[in-house]
Parts: sequence; C-alpha cells; structure tokens
Amino acid sequence: MIDYTLSDEQQALREMAREFALKEMRPNAARYDQGHDFPAPVMEKAFEAGFLTASIPEAYGGGGLSLLDMAILSEELAGGCLGMFTSMMACSLAATPVILYGSEEQKKNFLLPMSREMRLAAFCLTEREAGSDAGAVKTRAVKDGDEYVINGAKCFITNGGVASLYVVFANTAPAKGARGISAFLVPAGTPGLVVGKVEDKMGQRASNTTELFFEDCRIPAENILGKERQGFLMALRTFDQTRSSVGAAGVGVARTAMEHAIAYAKTRRVFGKALANYQLTQDKIAQMAMDIQAARHLVWHAAWLADLGRSNGAESAMAKCYATDIALSVTNAAVQIFGGYGYMKDYPVEKLLRDAKLLQIYEGTNEIQRLIIAREVIGPVKE
Repeated sequence: MIDYTLSDEQQALREMAREFALKEMRPNAARYDQGHDFPAPVMEKAFEAGFLTASIPEAYGGGGLSLLDMAILSEELAGGCLGMFTSMMACSLAATPVILYGSEEQKKNFLLPMSREMRLAAFCLTEREAGSDAGAVKTRAVKDGDEYVINGAKCFITNGGVASLYVVFANTAPAKGARGISAFLVPAGTPGLVVGKVEDKMGQRASNTTELFFEDCRIPAENILGKERQGFLMALRTFDQTRSSVGAAGVGVARTAMEHAIAYAKTRRVFGKALANYQLTQDKIAQMAMDIQAARHLVWHAAWLADLGRSNGAESAMAKCYATDIALSVTNAAVQIFGGYGYMKDYPVEKLLRDAKLLQIYEGTNEIQRLIIAREVIGPVKE
C-alpha cells in the first residue's frame, strides 16, 4: 500500500534543511547573486550540517541518505538559494558515479576525504559541441604505460574553479562514438588541468561555473572508473539517480515563489481591496499550488522507484521535466502578481525567475527528457 507519510527522521531532515535555507542561504542570496565571489562560508556551514556529503554512504563518512531523502533535502535547500544549492548538488552528482562504479580503494581515496573536510567536486561531461549530444565528446584519454593522458576542454562545469575532485568523461575509442567514452577521477592540482574563465550567467550566479582545459594531463591508470568505454552508461545511470533532486529543486524554487506571491497579494491593495481578493489572482495562486503538488508527487515517485532498485528512466525524466517547467511558470506568475515591483531587484521574485530557467537546461535539457519519455512510452518502432 502506498504511504506518503514522512518518517520522523525525514521530518527532522526537512525541518533542519528549511532552517538552514532560511537562516544561512536566503539572507545571503542577494549578495552572492552579484557573482563577484563564491559563497565559501555558506558551503562550509553546509558541510558541517552534512549536506555536501548527504548522498555518500555511511561507510565512507557520509549521510547515506536515500534518493527520497535527497529529494526532501533538495526541495528545502533550493528554496533558500538555487545557485548555492546547485554547487551543493554538484558534489552529489560527481560522487554518484564513484559510489556506483568505484572500486573499494577509489571510494576510500576519494569519498572519505570529502567527508572529513569541506571539499567540492565537479562532474565534467559537457563540451562546446557536446551538450545534449554527449556522444559527441571530443576530449581524449590515451593510455600511456601506467598512466592516461587527457587532452581536451569542458565547459559550463559547476564548481569548475573551486572543486577538489573532477569526474571527467573522455573518449578512449573515438571511432566508437558514445560507446568509446570512459570516466576518470582527476584531483585538483594535477599538472595539465587548467581552469578557464568563470562564466557570467543570467541566473544561479552564486554557483561557480567555468571552462576546464586538459593539456597533456596525466593521471594514474588506477584513476579510471570501472573499465574503458563504460563512461556513457555511467553518465546515464548517474542521471537516473540524480534527476529527482533536480526536479525537487524545481519544486523548492516554485514553492518559494508562491509563498512570496501570497504574502505580497495579501498586503498589496488595488482599487480598495487586497490583491488576494481578486479572482484572477486567486486563479494564478491555485494553479501554482496544483502544479507544485503534482511536481512533488512525480519527484517522490521517481526517487522511491530508484530506492527500490527499480528502473526509473522515464519516471526520473518526467519528474525533472515537469518540475523544472513548473518552476519557470510559477516564478513567472509570481513576478506578474508583483507587477512592476516584481521586475526590480529590491524584491526576491525576479531572482527566482532568472534562477529557475537553468533548471530546464542542466542535467539534460527538457527537450531531451521528452525524448527519453517518448522512447519509453512508444517503445520499439519499425523503420
């Protein structure tokens, strides 16, 4: 029988994350939205609270949270500041392939240090000509004795300039396309790893996003994850695990926007009465509430399936796509309720709208999510 009741532990997790979002993230959101510096003090506090290592198994010093737990956590943290959340979430994204495919030695060498002190990580797949088409990765890794030599470039890498560990996808058999991709663990400071420019983004400006260059970057052969040519499947399975958290972030930012819209509509008076008393305003807020609730159910269902060890490819794509679409529509409606004030930086909803847009793009654009869903629903088709 289906039961949507959260356990006492999950309730405590939600309350702790919500308090952190309200006390540590939201008051600093406007400052770090300027994009001039990275919110390292907030990240340090997030580490101390266990949020940066929440998905790492307890055996390696982490919180060992389930994917449903991570969805609950993500909704609350994203409601504090989506940019800061993205830097936190990127650590979980990078740790996931290590958790799924790393050897025991690799887990001890790379996960344990992340649990002992504040260290960020980066998932390095996207390239200028290989975003949605991940099979077009041009970065090369060539075996040379007991080392691999990596050459190439990555772009739009979250935590690119502040990470201690980079999970890098490079092609070891270019003739095989996507099936030639392998995954490698590259520590910060490795000679040949060069951090490029920091991107000047429309939203989520509190997160660090950079280019990365690999110039004869040599790493030990034991730093390969799994075996050669397993990288593409690793990336796909990783996204199946992490998309529910992205969807949860969409729920979190949408819920925050609705809360601001309701508070404003109750106090703003137009033609002699509160804005909240007008049917058009009520219609907007009712639609927000329905969309948010539906998105949360999709997210929790996708996470629940993964926790049971069941296939959730279509469900995680649905959750990510729908929840991030409603994040944009709800934040846009919130700006509309605020009117001209909503367009000004003096009020929080314009930032929420800018931040929400990126959710439709990273970890697979929503167009790609629809492609995944369609293939699952339609099934095989004869040419």
